[in-house]
Amino acid sequence: MRLAEGLEMPLRDCNGLLSAAGYAPHYRERSISAPEMGSVRRALEMMLDHHEPYPAIVVNREWDLLMANQAMVRLLSLLGDLEAMWRRVAGDGPRNVLELTLHRDGLRPHIANLAEFASDLIYRTQREAAAARNERLNAMLARLRADPELPSAWHEPDWTRPPAPVLPMVLAAGERQLRLFTMIATFGTPQDVTTDDLRVETFFPSDGDSEAMLRALAD
Repeated sequence: MRLAEGLEMPLRDCNGLLSAAGYAPHYRERSISAPEMGSVRRALEMMLDHHEPYPAIVVNREWDLLMANQAMVRLLSLLGDLEAMWRRVAGDGPRNVLELTLHRDGLRPHIANLAEFASDLIYRTQREAAAARNERLNAMLARLRADPELPSAWHEPDWTRPPAPVLPMVLAAGERQLRLFTMIATFGTPQDVTTDDLRVETFFPSDGDSEAMLRALAD
């Protein structure tokens, strides 16, 4: 346990380390809908509601969508029938934000700065998958590498590009472009595997036009 704490291992990996050493897992994994998770759910709902009229979502470590505010629903609905889009991307499986973003039938055709954005997103996901030895993330990355429409160069970071303070995602919504960047928040003192896995991704407008567009959608 001291070794896992010193290495700042995720709680899921800490349980795996204990199991490998012949001990029982220390941290429980509860469903987010469990009664004991009521305070966690309320905190998440509060964050999503207070972020209106800007989009916000809750995902797990594999980027499965768990919760979303109405601003996110409104934003994605600008790009077409949202339920039909999810069916094309995920079928009856988990609704995964990473796959929705880079799938040919998802957001990919609508991302105006796709080369820059996809390369950065893939690289960050590679680092997360490697650090956590996450087999499911690695499987998703393998599917992306096998997609002939995604150039192999996008799977390597471009170190020659001067870094901006944040990398925006530029969405083409009809004749207008919506520029967004994101911030990710986690629980500071998780004592449950599920809580440790949760990520709140909040979206912010990068310019005045994008802010006005998000506010107009909420009216």
